[in-house]
Amino acid sequence: MTNKRIKVLKQLVAEIEAAIPFKDEENPSVSKSTVGWQLDHTLKVFIKVSEWTENSNPKDYKRKFNFWRSVLFPLCYFPRGKVRAPKYVLPSEIIKAENLNNQLQTANNHIAILNDSPEGVYFKHFIFGMLSKKQTLRFLEMHTKHHLKIVRDILKKQKSLSGNRKSSSYLT
Repeated sequence: MTNKRIKVLKQLVAEIEAAIPFKDEENPSVSKSTVGWQLDHTLKVFIKVSEWTENSNPKDYKRKFNFWRSVLFPLCYFPRGKVRAPKYVLPSEIIKAENLNNQLQTANNHIAILNDSPEGVYFKHFIFGMLSKKQTLRFLEMHTKHHLKIVRDILKKQKSLSGNRKSSSYLT
């Protein structure tokens, strides 16, 4: 199961990379933020969660039931606009492609490290509680898919509003 999750994460990070050329696109009817904000935030979360997990002590992990985790994880879904991002994963005002590419490389490095990490590592989420390695990989998948869906919606709206102004292979 872990190998499957790792493969999915690699595909999602590749999708982030494909969206970087559209970082300045925006559509207020979809989101107050730009595509770049969505990508930067997603990568920051990916990196922070990975670092936390890699540095966790497997002896401290305690399995505990969590209602929201039991509902949302099987659906692989986060509702939009219900939670605000913590300050340490908020993007800066100016988002540069170079910074996104650097974070992308770091995220790819973390995928390899997480793949080789022992099963006992975990991440402590402020809503979902302690997440096992498997659950942490699922969280990263869910979070990344959530923001990539917003990116696709921004670009889809832009494409339809502009009369195919910026036809992108990213959307097809």
